[in-house]
Amino acid sequence: MESILALILVTLGLVAIPGPNVALTVANSLRYGAMYGLVTVLGTTAGVGLQLVLVVLGIGALLELAADILTWIKWAGVAYLLWLGIRSWLTPAADLAHIGPVRAPIGKLFLHGLGIAVLNPKTLIFNAALLPQFITPGGNHDSQLALIAAVFLIVLTLGDSLWAFFAGALRPLLLRYGRWRNRLTGGFLIAAGIGLALSGRK
Repeated sequence: MESILALILVTLGLVAIPGPNVALTVANSLRYGAMYGLVTVLGTTAGVGLQLVLVVLGIGALLELAADILTWIKWAGVAYLLWLGIRSWLTPAADLAHIGPVRAPIGKLFLHGLGIAVLNPKTLIFNAALLPQFITPGGNHDSQLALIAAVFLIVLTLGDSLWAFFAGALRPLLLRYGRWRNRLTGGFLIAAGIGLALSGRK
């Protein structure tokens, strides 16, 4: 129980420090609203979940191979996020003035979240090193690691969702200032791209 509580505290600390996943969630929440930010969270959760499956299975060689492959592929994701950020930053305010409900590309938002989470090799290696630290001596290590991964993912999802609601709450205020909303959205997208670019550095 103590190890689970420690894991929850550590995970909350990680959520409190915005990374690429949170930056993308905030950007989409500011642009479209909190509910669409949650779609992004579903995507990032699915991506982190796929990485955690590898960690739980303990496939060491595959982890290294996956990290190497993702390091090469992630640069396409970096370029795409930077392009989205610059485009949002430069978009005139009038182009984002909405009357009625916003029609957001739900599928794209999910895939953006999935992609940025899966393509981050740093989180793959980090989680592979972090989660086993919370295994207590004795008992079945495999089942413990599966439980630890599940708790980690749940807390991470809840924390990221709070970021989506927080950014979504700011959106009505920013609707009056379209240029600032564009720049905040673009800034967070650019931050997500830079965060992903730096994720491979030690």
